[in-house]
Amino acid sequence: MDALKVLKERRSVRKYLSKPVPKEIIEDIIDCGRLAATARNIQPWHFVVITDEERKKHIADITDNGKFIAQAPVCVAVLCEDTKYILEDGSAATQNILLAAKAHGLGSCWIAGHKKPYAAEIEQYLNAPESCKLISLIAIGYAEQESNAAKKDLSAVLHWEQF
Repeated sequence: MDALKVLKERRSVRKYLSKPVPKEIIEDIIDCGRLAATARNIQPWHFVVITDEERKKHIADITDNGKFIAQAPVCVAVLCEDTKYILEDGSAATQNILLAAKAHGLGSCWIAGHKKPYAAEIEQYLNAPESCKLISLIAIGYAEQESNAAKKDLSAVLHWEQF
């Protein structure tokens, strides 16, 4: 899929078919996350792929707005070593994963993790080292229903020379 088309058409998906995602596709998506922009080339990220039904349900139950994780064939936890630019680096990796999923014809949704009250519990559940912090959870799968959520017009957000 054309990169600009992916960027313009990607939307959050919260309803998934039960069809499994091939391991090779998941690995390619994570590889795209690994190649994200990173401050000082530190690359602090680690990715935990969860496909086990019980584990996804447990994570979904812990979150406040991610109950649909239980239905998604794949959940990816993006964790980063606690560095100066942890949020920027982890968010760049997360965005790459969302875009790669779309390029593979999959739906996805970013669920907040950083500084959420459940972050430490998920880090512990995933057996993450203390030096790693949860940045995001990403539900991935074949979309049951595509979202066509409206986006603001360019004229509403673009400013030239000053606000």
